[in-house]
Amino acid sequence: MGERLIIMASDSVLFSQYTLPGGRILAHAELNVPSTLNSLSLEMIDLLQPKLDEWAATTGIAAVLINGSGDRAFCAGGDIQALYHSIRRNHEAGKVVDRYPFDFFEREYRLDYCLHTYPKPVVVLGNGVVMGGGLGILSAASHRVLTEKSRVAIPEITIGLFPDAGTTWLLKNMPEHLAVFTGMTGSHCNAADAMACGVGTVVVDSTRVAEIREGIRQIILTGNRIQDDRRLVEFLAQFTSAKLPASELAAIPQSLTAATSLIETAAAIRKLEGTSAWIDRCIGAMKTGCATSIGVVHEQIRRCKSLTLADAFRMEMVIATHCATNSEFAEGVRALLIDKDNAPKWKYLSLEALSTSHVQSHFSAPWPKNPLADLGV
Repeated sequence: MGERLIIMASDSVLFSQYTLPGGRILAHAELNVPSTLNSLSLEMIDLLQPKLDEWAATTGIAAVLINGSGDRAFCAGGDIQALYHSIRRNHEAGKVVDRYPFDFFEREYRLDYCLHTYPKPVVVLGNGVVMGGGLGILSAASHRVLTEKSRVAIPEITIGLFPDAGTTWLLKNMPEHLAVFTGMTGSHCNAADAMACGVGTVVVDSTRVAEIREGIRQIILTGNRIQDDRRLVEFLAQFTSAKLPASELAAIPQSLTAATSLIETAAAIRKLEGTSAWIDRCIGAMKTGCATSIGVVHEQIRRCKSLTLADAFRMEMVIATHCATNSEFAEGVRALLIDKDNAPKWKYLSLEALSTSHVQSHFSAPWPKNPLADLGV
């Protein structure tokens, strides 16, 4: 069918529109920075948001397709090096001289909320690495496509951050024992476990991703949301993969949620040591991860049970603002990506030493009005 390529000022996101049989249009966005595993920058967010707004308002556009360039990753998270350098400038000045981190988090969360509440079907192809900002986009879509090569991660405790970009909503809606384990250990999950956590809606064969991209342009969509969702489900089901890896999370007991306090929950997780090599790696990450982040995740999961979607993003904005202001996120990025010494100097050396008031301070609004106060209004 006819294709119209929309040329943008930057090639970090490529936009196209395809005329479908019957005359409706499929809008397409491709994250196009394979050298960084398509990590999400503020520039990319600011390219995506107006296009999504335009497509939502355009009657002839029936659905949106989003994928990442290359076969290694859909999106490996936010551009944390840019966040690191801007946060460091603020820390060195002793005041806010660079608003990049605050603007990044606000506009990223607005983008994710837009996708969660989008009026048209959104298909995201989550092949390869999916984490952080990439998980935020994928988990917000109505049709969340994984492959047997998908690696979905919630690794924020290893860099002094927390599961954000809408992961609060994901944690709320997955089985609680899996939310606790994946969030507090920074787990990297295979496709089978990502499905068990509700991340994906279908797993397809990775060798057929290009075929899916081509084939979706041949579907007759009508603009009727219920009918179009059903047609997309039926189309994607043709590519279902039988190559699912064995589940690792199946070994996590539901009794994990019997523990209530942070210390008790961490102890229950540590008791799983020896269950499998994968679980041992997860526990190892928890042992060396940022105690503050682990405490925040534990409290985040406790609080999310009663939150609306908009409130979940507002809570994330509060926590993210504290992470950008405090020292541990910058220190985690320094150790992992800047100096690469893998020896972060965390404020608290253990969960037992972690101050409860320090954890709770991350949930206290640092301004009179939340920048996301208008979400859902």
